[in-house]
Amino acid sequence: MFSVMTQMGALIVAGVGWRILQPGGLDAETTRRVLTTLVYYLLLPALVLQVLWTAPLGLDSVRIALVAGATVLITLAVTAGACRACTADRAAVGAMLLAAAWPNATYLGLPILDSLFGEAGRAVAIQYDLFACLPLVLTLGVVLARRYGDGRMPAVHPLRGLLSVPSIWAALAGVTLNLGGVPQTVWLEEWLGLLADSVSPLMLFALGLALVFHRFHGRDARPLAVVVGIQLLLAPAVALGLVWLLGMEGIPATGTVLEAAMPAMVLGLVFCDRFGLDTGLYAAAVTLTTALSLVTLPLWFALAGGLLGG
Repeated sequence: MFSVMTQMGALIVAGVGWRILQPGGLDAETTRRVLTTLVYYLLLPALVLQVLWTAPLGLDSVRIALVAGATVLITLAVTAGACRACTADRAAVGAMLLAAAWPNATYLGLPILDSLFGEAGRAVAIQYDLFACLPLVLTLGVVLARRYGDGRMPAVHPLRGLLSVPSIWAALAGVTLNLGGVPQTVWLEEWLGLLADSVSPLMLFALGLALVFHRFHGRDARPLAVVVGIQLLLAPAVALGLVWLLGMEGIPATGTVLEAAMPAMVLGLVFCDRFGLDTGLYAAAVTLTTALSLVTLPLWFALAGGLLGG
């Protein structure tokens, strides 16, 4: 685990270095937007299709989705209660809800589980995100962002937003082909693999581009402490309890706990910008939870692996 985390950390640091040095005159935001757009529309859908087409789908898939969804809802409720003691304004509360409840299941979780467990880890990460976290953030998350935002964005049906995500369509196609017993051709398998192998390093590099270090003021200390405690400690503890109650074991169990232990999702920056939430606070939460997760993730890996196997 130490080797995996240091390698992941080195790629994130490379992104931070690009943000500072701006090689070729390309600023971090432009570079990140280009990379994430490429991943979003082409590379990640290819990875999702490749994995879900061949992954074993069964009771563990349902359990992973149940744990992911329940963990998001429980941590969201706890965050809402904690926000009452933070004396934060509405824009900050909205940012805290998104940062504390939804983990970085794809941008960091996928590379880590892929490095630790290979194809089986990829399957856990994708199912955790696409079967629960992403649908919830594009429905409930959007509702919350609009409620706590400045009201400048018109209301859009949540289902419309969900169906506009390329990875959702890739997941539907992958599951359909999988359950239908349709085999992959050698050429298509190799082509999808070529695209899929690019996802992890680009996502980690883009994560480094998104980190900021100028928004750590005294007034942000309490909200950030709430986000850190809930996202890095409470969420994986909840997931661990649910995994144990559901009788999960091995890679699906350990991978699910690790997904819940991931730092705040980068996608939330888009929601903060779009709906007028406190983007600076959210970016600080992503930076702080990402940095601390390099310490907490190995601990959760050891605990979950010891109790659940994997």
